Amino acid sequence: MNFFKKLFGSSKAPETQDAQPTPQVHELGDLTEAEAANLAIREAGEACLDRHWRAVGTVERDVLAYMISPTFSGGPYWPSTRQAYRVVRRGDTIILATEGLSDPFDDTEGMGNGFEMELFVETADIPEHAYGPVGEVDPFKRSWAFELVEHVARTVADAGGITHQLDQYGALSLEIPGFSQSHPMSEQLPKLFVTDDDCTGVLLGAPEPDFSTRVEDMPLSPVRLVPVVLITAAELEYVRSGGRAAREDLVSRLQEAGIGHMSSLHRASVV
Repeated sequence: MNFFKKLFGSSKAPETQDAQPTPQVHELGDLTEAEAANLAIREAGEACLDRHWRAVGTVERDVLAYMISPTFSGGPYWPSTRQAYRVVRRGDTIILATEGLSDPFDDTEGMGNGFEMELFVETADIPEHAYGPVGEVDPFKRSWAFELVEHVARTVADAGGITHQLDQYGALSLEIPGFSQSHPMSEQLPKLFVTDDDCTGVLLGAPEPDFSTRVEDMPLSPVRLVPVVLITAAELEYVRSGGRAAREDLVSRLQEAGIGHMSSLHRASVV
């Protein structure tokens, strides 16, 4: 698997905690009434997510965004052609979160806020060369955390969202194959996180973070923020052999160990 060889672009304007996002100006003359309404709903949703993340940390104004949407080159279909990732600075940690999985569908009305979810990973272990200073987000695309959340986002988009599965099981696990063929992950993740068959794994949806993961005031329907939690090879093998019971036990162990939803490269396995 040849992971994530894409061009990214971002602008360079800094952001502060109290600053408001720069309003977007669009030429509406060429839009149909339905397209204009969809755009207004999308921008209202962006504003809701922005307010929510500002209650969590310092939100960068710029996002990591593709110069050309992967939708146009055979990539996964998101609800709209907008596929982006925002950066939230939170003390010593960084949150990288998807932006667009909860957009209203471009071509379908009456279906709520897209997949009604966004993904995020929180970590204190971004390498120095991939850690952008305040106002600069571009370096983060060279981090294992970005590559991880991007891969999970592609998988979730291919599945058409996972909210129903989360409702049924409470937490999900996901294996990422072809680890050695990745770029930042294979260079930056310790062997502790790689199985003998070249996989790494994550939990989705649990453990819960110390902030709300429900955005109730979205324009069409509530949206949940789903944590992506990196797990060790031993923990992945434990889930492989034990199924749902092992997954639920792993969530409890991570909570009891004080690790919670944080993706840490410097912890021991809890199994």
